[in-house]
Amino acid sequence: MSNYPVSAGMVAHNMVTTQFELDGFRVVRTLGVVRGITVRSRSIFGTIGAGLQTLVGGNITLLTNLCEKTRAEAFDLMLQHAAELGGNAVVGARYDATEVMQGVTEVLAYGTAVLVEPAK
Repeated sequence: MSNYPVSAGMVAHNMVTTQFELDGFRVVRTLGVVRGITVRSRSIFGTIGAGLQTLVGGNITLLTNLCEKTRAEAFDLMLQHAAELGGNAVVGARYDATEVMQGVTEVLAYGTAVLVEPAK
């Protein structure tokens, strides 16, 4: 079994990569696909505010902040799922987003939960 700590709650952010291997570690066991799903809608105030921001151009901060919070929530749910399976890392991490209905978007973070130990 791995000597690298496994958190009861969540895999550490620095133990996640889009690569299929984690530098400095070797995969001891592959635990399967993990995911975090969040579905969000814009509030009427956010929609109006974002509409006003489009008039002046540039970064639409209201929507940027909403997107960032939504992705972070999906990411953290994925890390919790990985820890529940006994993982201490996630490889091949990706995001996907789908508009479920007008103004409602699903954000999915997914990857493969693995148990790793420091490479010798």
